[in-house]
Amino acid sequence: MANVVRAALVQATWTGDTESMVAKHEEHAREAARQGAKIIGFQEVFNAPYFCQVQEPEHYRWAEPVPDGPTVRRMQELARETGMVIVVPVFEVEQSGFYYNTAAVIDADGTFLGKYRKHHIPQVKGFWEKYYFKPGNIGWPVFDTAVGKVGVYICYDRHFPEGWRQLGLNGAQLVYNPSATSRGLSAYLWQLEQPAAAVANEYFVAAINRVGQEPYGDNDFYGTSYFVDPRGQFVGEVASDKTEELIVRDLDFDLIEEVRQQWAFYRDRRPDAYEGLVQP
Repeated sequence: MANVVRAALVQATWTGDTESMVAKHEEHAREAARQGAKIIGFQEVFNAPYFCQVQEPEHYRWAEPVPDGPTVRRMQELARETGMVIVVPVFEVEQSGFYYNTAAVIDADGTFLGKYRKHHIPQVKGFWEKYYFKPGNIGWPVFDTAVGKVGVYICYDRHFPEGWRQLGLNGAQLVYNPSATSRGLSAYLWQLEQPAAAVANEYFVAAINRVGQEPYGDNDFYGTSYFVDPRGQFVGEVASDKTEELIVRDLDFDLIEEVRQQWAFYRDRRPDAYEGLVQP
């Protein structure tokens, strides 16, 4: 019998406040569960606007502890209610002065499995993230969830192949890539990089982007979220570039082993020859 996982993602417009934004995602999750989904992921810092369009200290107010903050606790309740694994990207405060761009991973029974912290932090016009976030420092964990082995790579990380590969070496079958990327900056890369990463590392990727414009700048987030398989093929249609959308797709995890036997990229790696890649 095929090992099929019904997976979901949400690309959302900003509502104007955290309470309504979280409530909206809860309803999307409940709808995904009604459609039979067993895992769902949200966009980068899903419960806030993309405040990194500006550099203002007032935006530290969006930060909260992980896992002991209100949003992750609420998502644990949602996971228990729906029976779904949930990938929850938020602005994390670890202690005073220590802030990270983080995604919590919650199992289908509400158990907090762990978190991923974004490694690569941009600092360019409209994406002033170094003002807010320290670089991630807890590696590339892969979480053994109710649906299989799940990893996370966040937005700007996707431009760096090393993390994609480490997630594959750590056993990932599905990697969620929550993002906030705008029209004109790198739109042509959006449907190139994640499919290429899925092929190179032979797993599924869920690419999630915000959609619409928000109060703190003129970034036009273009949505077009999707799932892509280990052959680099989209699973179903790509989402709209203008409107909010819930996507639910069936992912055949048996394809991972089929592709790895056929293309054998892991067999033919040459880590003995890659020493120069990690030299500063």
